[in-house]
Amino acid sequence: MMDTLDRVVATVQANVPMERQIQGLHLYQKAKARLLGTSRPAPFAEEPIPPVDQVGLADIDMSNPFMFRQGQWMPYFARLRDEAPVHFQANSRFGPYWSVTRYDDILTVDKDHETFSAEPFIVIGTPPPGLEVEMFIAMDPPRHDQQRQAVQGVVAPKNLKEMEGLIRERVCDVLDNLPVDEPFNWVDRVSVELTARMLATLLDFPYEERRKLVYWSDLAAGSEEATGGTSDTDEIFRGVRDMARAFTDLWHAKAARTAAGEAPGFDLISMLQANESTKDLVKRPMEFLGNLTLLIVGGNDTTRNSMTGGVLALNQFPDEFAKLKANPSLIPGMVSEIIRWQTPLAYMRRVATKDTVLNGQFIRKGDKLVMWYASGNRDGRHFDRPDDFIIDRSNARSHLSFGFGLHRCMGNRLAELQLRILWEELLARFDDIEVVGEPEHVQSNFVKGYSSLPVKLTRKAAS
Repeated sequence: MMDTLDRVVATVQANVPMERQIQGLHLYQKAKARLLGTSRPAPFAEEPIPPVDQVGLADIDMSNPFMFRQGQWMPYFARLRDEAPVHFQANSRFGPYWSVTRYDDILTVDKDHETFSAEPFIVIGTPPPGLEVEMFIAMDPPRHDQQRQAVQGVVAPKNLKEMEGLIRERVCDVLDNLPVDEPFNWVDRVSVELTARMLATLLDFPYEERRKLVYWSDLAAGSEEATGGTSDTDEIFRGVRDMARAFTDLWHAKAARTAAGEAPGFDLISMLQANESTKDLVKRPMEFLGNLTLLIVGGNDTTRNSMTGGVLALNQFPDEFAKLKANPSLIPGMVSEIIRWQTPLAYMRRVATKDTVLNGQFIRKGDKLVMWYASGNRDGRHFDRPDDFIIDRSNARSHLSFGFGLHRCMGNRLAELQLRILWEELLARFDDIEVVGEPEHVQSNFVKGYSSLPVKLTRKAAS
């Protein structure tokens, strides 16, 4: 019976347009909620987070999506690292979970995919019902290896070298059109715009519609169920439906051009079509959407929030900014320090596949663990003066932001390349990049990012 049902589902998925499937799932979930009620929790309400010394150790809940927005995350993580580095929270709104907060313990978990599985999700919660897409970052071998291999060539060293000129051209275009001596929002004018341009290039997506990629990425990474963000389920379903339509059309258009004799492109869609394990991905909607969502979220949040975090860090540590201006050759090392200091994605989740012990704590099979990269990157056991931003830090490249082991971020070198070029071109044009207001942080326990950063530029005097 189950085999028959599975075949029917597979046939429907392969033949019914993906956008119609998403629309059907949306209608089904709405009807189900009307008939049976919804178990969806009420939206998170922001309340002041008390000082950490006023909270019992057992009550500390780092899944609170306002920890980062209110700037309370550092003292809370510091206490956990010192007093309970593998800490159990039994009563979070995302279910019970362990917080892993020390650098060495995070490495232990991240490198052992056999004991600590990435399936079924990498976020602390669960996506809205009907949108439980599959992505290779939340798969274990062998499926993970097959699907990652299909696309990792796009960020191979040879291709990055060929992309460098295009990246620099687009960075220069954005910077040359910024206002000078008047405030503007750095996040929108620089960070979002540059990442949108890069995503459109990687996917061979219509360039004039590039901001859709950022919008879809924000929807995917921002649901209340998954990360505690601010979201509207109807809007998420509409966004996923539109994304499904756009990527399906792009997939079929590229396949038709290839069939007509056009040489395959060196973009992510073409690579998925050329690989044996993913050539029919368009017929597996949850994997198709999941992997494309992964690629746009990975290309959006990491680079975008590091672009903003670097500006903020240099303003908070003006002596380091002066050091950079005096010696621009420090830029490559500073890029790693930006990514460590910012930690644009705060964590990754794992599930224990068997009973085990981690730093003295007994972890049961099926327990959920959260590797808090944001905490490990501030662990004084590994980094000297960890809360300081030091552009020539000797071990900055050992940061955790890209993960370790088989799930290490595929696009890490591309992110570093974009940040390096941005800072080379910024220093060539401007004497100062002054933060002129408080940053606005996104509501999330996963994306450690910004929605706004007001800045003012001062152009270099003509030589």
